[in-house]
Amino acid sequence: MDQQGQSPPPQHENAMPGHEGFMRPAPDSEGEYRACGKLTGRVAVISGGDSGIGRAVAIAFAKEGADCALLYLNEHDDDPHTKKRVEAAGRRCVTLSGDIGSEDFCHQAIERVVRAFGTVDILVNNAAEQHSVDDFLDITAAQLERTFRTNLFGYFHLARATIPHLHEGSAIINTTSVTAYKGNPHLIDYAATKGAIVAFTRSLSQALVPRGIRVNGVAPGPIWTPLITSTTSADGVTRFGEEVPLKRPGQPAEVAPSYVFLAAQDSSYMTGQVLHPNGGVVVNG
Repeated sequence: MDQQGQSPPPQHENAMPGHEGFMRPAPDSEGEYRACGKLTGRVAVISGGDSGIGRAVAIAFAKEGADCALLYLNEHDDDPHTKKRVEAAGRRCVTLSGDIGSEDFCHQAIERVVRAFGTVDILVNNAAEQHSVDDFLDITAAQLERTFRTNLFGYFHLARATIPHLHEGSAIINTTSVTAYKGNPHLIDYAATKGAIVAFTRSLSQALVPRGIRVNGVAPGPIWTPLITSTTSADGVTRFGEEVPLKRPGQPAEVAPSYVFLAAQDSSYMTGQVLHPNGGVVVNG
């Protein structure tokens, strides 16, 4: 159910990654967010910035005064919509298409961002993929490697490419998941990458303290994004999110404020931590 108590109709998209334009109803990327200049003059790089949580974060960052660079794989129909909404907030936006699993692409992308904007202040590692399976034995070595290459290696590559350009007061925000804490029998490889991201966040945060760079994470619960319609059965979509205490999926706009908080000086005494916008699931971790 959405915030109005309506369940999404049956739908499934065979292409991966999914496309936001396919989804009914469309995800809410803005909500009623009210900005107050928390990120004025800053530059943010957001992987998976074309749709879903990444789109909502880009829009919120732009409203707060940040220029945005959006990295995405191949969702060429979603990306222009996000770019227009960033620019409508009065901020500059560049978009770069490629695979973050490639170290070369990550370094080239960050160099292009620096040429365009002169600096980078915020890195949001957000792009991800998942492959739902009913039987653990159906997870092939190729699928395992691919999931880790996108979800974990990509975060490493982007962090390594970006850190030389960051400075005291900069922030890195990694998207993990509630599955890192409670598991999921159909997303074992995905959940494993998300658990690794928690450990990566905690460890990198300690390593970057001397540089004055904070590293934190966000662990969303069931959020209405293209990742869901491309990896869940049509009938399963109608029940998506019902298992959490709030009995509904969250909207990307309900997650984006967590990223704003972690990017801004409001969270200056936080590093190595994870926020949990997950519909009420208690994770104790």
